[in-house]
Amino acid sequence: MDWMVWTPPTALFFVAVAIMFVIMTAWQLVQPSVARRGFLPMTTTRGDRLFIGLLGSAFINLAWLAVTDASQWGGVALAAIYLVIVMRWG
Repeated sequence: MDWMVWTPPTALFFVAVAIMFVIMTAWQLVQPSVARRGFLPMTTTRGDRLFIGLLGSAFINLAWLAVTDASQWGGVALAAIYLVIVMRWG
C-alpha cells in the first residue's frame, strides 16, 4: 500500500491554511466583519472571501499543472496573487 508523501511544500501549504484560519478567527472575535460588496457578484464577509480565495487558488494550481510543465511555484505565485486580490477587493 502506498501512502501519501508529505513533502515540505505540502506540509507548508496545510500549515499556512491552518494559520490563516486561526488569524481569521481571532480577527473575527476582535473585530466582527461587516458584509460588503466588491467586484464579486454578491455581498461577502471576510470569511466568505477567504473561502472563495482558497477555492479559486486550488483551481489555479490545478490549471497550472494541466497546462504547463513549469515549476509549480509559478502556480503558487499566481494563486497567492489571486487570494490577495479577492481578500482585498472582492
